[in-house]
Amino acid sequence: MRITAEAKAETRERIVEIAAKLFTSDGWENTTTRGIAAAAGIAAGTLFNYFKTKEAIVTALMSEALQEAQAEVRKRQDRHEPLEEQLFSLIWTELRSLRRFRRFLPAAAETVLSPMRRSSDESPGEVLRLNHLEAVERIIAAHGIPAPLPPFALQLYWTLYLGVFAHWATDESPQQEDSLALLDQSLKLFVSALDSARKGETDHERQSQRSHRRHSPRRNRGPKRSSSK
Repeated sequence: MRITAEAKAETRERIVEIAAKLFTSDGWENTTTRGIAAAAGIAAGTLFNYFKTKEAIVTALMSEALQEAQAEVRKRQDRHEPLEEQLFSLIWTELRSLRRFRRFLPAAAETVLSPMRRSSDESPGEVLRLNHLEAVERIIAAHGIPAPLPPFALQLYWTLYLGVFAHWATDESPQQEDSLALLDQSLKLFVSALDSARKGETDHERQSQRSHRRHSPRRNRGPKRSSSK
């Protein structure tokens, strides 16, 4: 008997919802794919047709929340806002959307988002990273800095972002004020580095143009006219 696309979507959604409950109640380390399958009322083999690992399941949870957050940011985005403010809005809206998962996110993120675990573009953590960086590059491009960003800029941004994420995931300060302050300072550093890089590129282009003009052969204007006698 063939399973309809609607039935597949319902099963996938049930797996994700039950996994979130188990991650919250039992903890990330104590939850297994077999336990998720049993709680969902399906065979372990059936679950593996949808998700190969629990990292893939938590990635699906996070992806859905982040996509909703990005859609919200796009709706209220003001093109006249400074770059730093728009990036702040994106990141904080995303983190707010993940708040309901904070009980298990610190442990899950150590596995899913660790730079040491990136094996391919299809790995769960890498999918999250690339999707987030695409949203960041769209905002930056709207400010006249075309994509793709230089590798150093992407690496700097992601390093700062992971630091903010890690602090936010366990931040118990009132209204998470410490995370807000860390995000603010991190974005100041990133935007400053981006501006410096742009200025350096512009200065290099000007020097190259001046050097080219200096070493270009002068036009031959032809022989001078002889004065008439």
